[in-house]
Amino acid sequence: MRAIRVVFEAGRARGMGLYDAQLVVHERYLRYGDRMARIPRSPLDLESLAARAAGLPGRVVAVEAVRDGDTVHDWFVDLLAVTAEPAGEHRPATIHTDPAAAADRAGRALAAHLAVPFHFASPDTPDGQAPRRRP
Repeated sequence: MRAIRVVFEAGRARGMGLYDAQLVVHERYLRYGDRMARIPRSPLDLESLAARAAGLPGRVVAVEAVRDGDTVHDWFVDLLAVTAEPAGEHRPATIHTDPAAAADRAGRALAAHLAVPFHFASPDTPDGQAPRRRP
């Protein structure tokens, strides 16, 4: 289901519907299923992030990097696109490897591309309670 959602969100800006996203994921699993990772790495290149942002409902008003963690994945960073009308937070990427540096680079690039502010409250220290961006 996560793969379908990712393909749908990335392709929505180019006219891809949910059914088409399901077909893409199905064909990919038929061809590459034996080599697929359980949790695919989020693409961090600007083109992929911009495509995901373009497919979000509402206008992106900020990009935020937020640390999180669990017992399986240790600390990681969620890159969030904050939208208005409808208000919400959407996760174009989750970064597990070198999360602070990669999130800072990708978040700044996406924010600059969208001409919106970027916020990363705890780039140097894992802190799941760091202050969040407020409008």
